[in-house]
Amino acid sequence: KGYSLLIASTPVFWLALLLLLVFAVWLKVLPVGLSVPIGVEAAGVTFLDRIQHAILPALTLSITGVSNITLHTREKMIDVMESDYMLFAQARGESRKRMVCRHGLRNIILPALTLQLASISEIIGGSVLVEQVFSYPGLGQAAVAAGTGSDVPLLMGITLVTAAIVFSGN
Repeated sequence: KGYSLLIASTPVFWLALLLLLVFAVWLKVLPVGLSVPIGVEAAGVTFLDRIQHAILPALTLSITGVSNITLHTREKMIDVMESDYMLFAQARGESRKRMVCRHGLRNIILPALTLQLASISEIIGGSVLVEQVFSYPGLGQAAVAAGTGSDVPLLMGITLVTAAIVFSGN
């Protein structure tokens, strides 16, 4: 609970900078930014290079997106575990593991999935900041460039595509 509350109150760009500092600067295990290595031609970029450059942005969005779902799922599981049918299952002699797997998960998976799909708009909004921090070319940077460059058709296209993704998620 404490971890989830801490992550929920952490700004996305600050977490991205922190991960960049730890993994790219101090530990030197992941690249600093961009989507491909600097100075390498397009033909020389491997799939592994692209994966390596996408790890930190994906990790940042994943960490910030999981906290609300974790808190919600925890509260739902507490409610389910205190319900009458769980008391009945306990009276029948079912183990706690079986009760959680058979009755608990079945009742909390749909609200958790609904919350995850509804948070697609937060992921898209957070990706704009994450792409700026990691200098990663993506839809967020294209939207920023279209907004600052007064490219209305591109900005409207990005808005329609993201609105369709959020609508389908909801």
